[in-house]
Amino acid sequence: MFNDASGFQKIYLATGYTDLRRGIDGLASIVKYNFNLDPFQKNILFLFCGKRTDRVKGLLWEGDGFLLLYKRLEIGGFNWPRTSEEALLISQEQYQRLMEGIEIIAKKPIKEVHRTELL
Repeated sequence: MFNDASGFQKIYLATGYTDLRRGIDGLASIVKYNFNLDPFQKNILFLFCGKRTDRVKGLLWEGDGFLLLYKRLEIGGFNWPRTSEEALLISQEQYQRLMEGIEIIAKKPIKEVHRTELL
């Protein structure tokens, strides 16, 4: 599921560092209070990364409950934007590239990143 983004309407990255000890309620509160976004939007994926870049968590509202996703890479890490704590809207193509290890640069909060902004 984490490698295929075709079922998501939008994908947001929580740039910076997130305490991955947080569960569903803690991550949903970050989405609501830190980013002023609604965590109860169906098929919207929110992604979080801690200080260890080999792990990410995803939060997804499916209409009847939350799905908490967790991925740990065996080799390597994710090139996560560490500029500040903001939400960054990315495309499905950029999501695929992030999962492949390509870095995404956060320039402004809550906006679509264009292909030219990828390294």
